[in-house]
Amino acid sequence: MGELSIKLTIANRVYPLSIKRSDEENVRKAAKLIENSIKDYEANYSVRDKQDLLAMCALQFANQVVSDEGKFILEDNSMEEKLIDLDQEIADYLENN
Repeated sequence: MGELSIKLTIANRVYPLSIKRSDEENVRKAAKLIENSIKDYEANYSVRDKQDLLAMCALQFANQVVSDEGKFILEDNSMEEKLIDLDQEIADYLENN
């Protein structure tokens, strides 16, 4: 798939991007999430400086990424334990049959 040129508006600024066609939907969704987050911060806080709003959005999204990483590590550990148990059950079965 080829490159696609798009323009996104975030915090009243236009950003021209070249992206893979397969990434377009995700990039547009991400930009919409940022815009919605900025609007929420503008509505709920007295902050009007776009730089501050963008920093707050970045912190919010980074915090979510860090939280999600912890969940994935826990899920990976749980999956590893299940695989070890399953391997042991198979070994026990093969020994006894």
